[in-house]
Amino acid sequence: MNGASLLDFARGPAFEAAVAMLSFGIVWRLTGILALRRSVDHSRPRTGFGWMGGLRMIVSRSWPRREFRERVLHWDIISYLFHIGYAVAILGYVPHILLIRNLVGLQWPGLPGGVIAFAAGISAAALLALLGHRMTSPVLRQLSNFDDYFSWFVAFVPLVTGLMAYYNIGDSYQLVLGLHILSGDILFAWLPFGKIMHVILFAFSRGTTGTVYGRRGAAT
Repeated sequence: MNGASLLDFARGPAFEAAVAMLSFGIVWRLTGILALRRSVDHSRPRTGFGWMGGLRMIVSRSWPRREFRERVLHWDIISYLFHIGYAVAILGYVPHILLIRNLVGLQWPGLPGGVIAFAAGISAAALLALLGHRMTSPVLRQLSNFDDYFSWFVAFVPLVTGLMAYYNIGDSYQLVLGLHILSGDILFAWLPFGKIMHVILFAFSRGTTGTVYGRRGAAT
């Protein structure tokens, strides 16, 4: 398959299939979570603002607790660099914004290409550091499975191919751009079924736990 054919495939059938899988997967996961049977808590609530505990936990668990801060703070910072850089690269690049506008009708001002390239480079470097940490940490290495490594791969490749397309690296721009779009298609299709889904589910899990704690009057 040449560059033009790959680009047409990535922009057309592959993208349509990826969006369909993304939409179906998110609805399927959220429906399954909301449909779970929950035991009735018959205890008397100690506070009438349990939902405030949910909001507090969403925020408080975004930073390591004081007891673990010295050990894990630098890895949390690297993780934030990855996530923030990725968000800037996706939501700040004008072609991405135009794609979002075509899909859902929303649009906002874009950022200069140089800012996007810098954010993508920082995010890619942070991802490499996190992979190295996962592979060298005895605990993380034991806990890691296929999902962890494949999710890392499908998150990393769009950054690299995007940078290659931006700086026109490679013999064929159409081929590199086609690979970039195809890697984005794979990311979309995998998101609801892998651990990357935490970008959506983290608020549900923390909020639910914090609400239970808040109802019981426990610290969140």
